[in-house]
Amino acid sequence: MLEIKDLKRSFGPQQVLKGINLKINPGEITVIIGGSGSGKSVLLKHLIGLEKPDFGQIIIDGVDITKLEMEEKTKVRMRFGMLFQDGALFDYLNSYENIAFPLREHRKLKEPEIAKLVAEKLKQVGLSGIEKKMPSELSGGMRKRVGLARAIVLNPEIILYDEPTTGLDPVSSLAIDDLIVDTQNALKGTTVVISHDIRATLRIANRIAMLHDGRIVAEGTPKDFLSNPNPIIRSFLDPAISPMKMLKRDA
Repeated sequence: MLEIKDLKRSFGPQQVLKGINLKINPGEITVIIGGSGSGKSVLLKHLIGLEKPDFGQIIIDGVDITKLEMEEKTKVRMRFGMLFQDGALFDYLNSYENIAFPLREHRKLKEPEIAKLVAEKLKQVGLSGIEKKMPSELSGGMRKRVGLARAIVLNPEIILYDEPTTGLDPVSSLAIDDLIVDTQNALKGTTVVISHDIRATLRIANRIAMLHDGRIVAEGTPKDFLSNPNPIIRSFLDPAISPMKMLKRDA
């Protein structure tokens, strides 16, 4: 469904993406991990068409979306749902209106139909009955859930998550992990998660790709990653999966 071929992008003298090659399997959760400054967010913006590469291709069902004109690209974006780091809710709209926004923009529906869909998606993310609450009245985890309800209200084929557990406490993070998996199972689509959270990655991923210094340096199943001797991977994995080792070092 989704393939990235030799993707390159520079900002001035700084080359951020240095030739990304990656296949995203349909019907799976693929997590792209990497440290700060590795190019994860830039890659995500390219996937959804918010950035244009200097070189390379992003192919969806045989079509290179980097070559599309704006109108065609907008149609392709309709196949995507996107959950931003902070949920990116409109502060001046309540939860109902936030979720209804894509329906009003892209579907010709009557209000009872919109209300039914909003209620269904709120139930799916575990927040039934909070339609009237403003974003300021929601916790960080709840805002992300409302953001996810908005992202999936058009039943997208591909869902992108940008650091979904950033800023959340451990309990809320686990809940978001479960929600990602439940949403994938419910929609039967394709999920791409950008993350630096190793524990969450190992819990939810079917496949993992590691982005380092603008390139994919390894990809495989969680089991593959746990046994991979690559020092770049080990330096990223070991502190997260061996907390006692870190405590002893501090002592």
